[in-house]
Amino acid sequence: MSRSRKRKFALLLSVSAAISCAWVSAASAGTVGVVDGQIVFRAAPGEANELRVSGTPDPFSAPFVASDIWQRLPERAHVRDWTLSHSNYFQAVVFAKRIMSLMLVLIMAVAAFNIVSAQVMLVTEKKADIAILRTLGARPSSIMAIFIVQGTLIGCIGIVLGVAGGAALATNIDVIVPLVERMFGVHFIEKSVYNISELPSDLRRADVIAIAAIALVLAALATLYPAWKAARVNPAEALRYE
Repeated sequence: MSRSRKRKFALLLSVSAAISCAWVSAASAGTVGVVDGQIVFRAAPGEANELRVSGTPDPFSAPFVASDIWQRLPERAHVRDWTLSHSNYFQAVVFAKRIMSLMLVLIMAVAAFNIVSAQVMLVTEKKADIAILRTLGARPSSIMAIFIVQGTLIGCIGIVLGVAGGAALATNIDVIVPLVERMFGVHFIEKSVYNISELPSDLRRADVIAIAAIALVLAALATLYPAWKAARVNPAEALRYE
């Protein structure tokens, strides 16, 4: 088929749908049926130069899907997923996720430090009461358990409130962000810079459970030092000036 005949045939194809996309690589691409593509590129029936597979539940599972497809194809076939085609974007997303995870852990560490300081101040304030409990027969392990349970309970309350508030914010981010933008006259997501016009949100149960578990562990660890300090209170010295 000559070049002019190819062009004439291409003009017979009508555009059935247009998709708005900010990415240059996707915005300059067109999609046709397999049969029409074989006719245009003079491919034999059942033969194709390239096939694109889409619709994976998790975009980040594309490397595993590509590896599985490659094992089922002939040796001369070449399989490439979007993490290779757009490796710069993929690495940027992975790096951003790691930084956000580190920032989240640091925020939880600061909250755990607040639990430590609050419990230490409580132990200092309640030294006389702790001494009275010791004179009544309370063991150091019992005193330590009291402060561990109290600090962990404070952490659990904070975790429940944080998870509820974070889930509500994540599920309604498409409503909250435009509202804040209209109230303060600002625009957080500039389409010409970030290639997206709105802030997407994907609330994942596994991530929420992992974050809540880490927060609970940090809250429990934050109670150990104040509880240990309370268990070491000497009744005689604490009640000397009472």
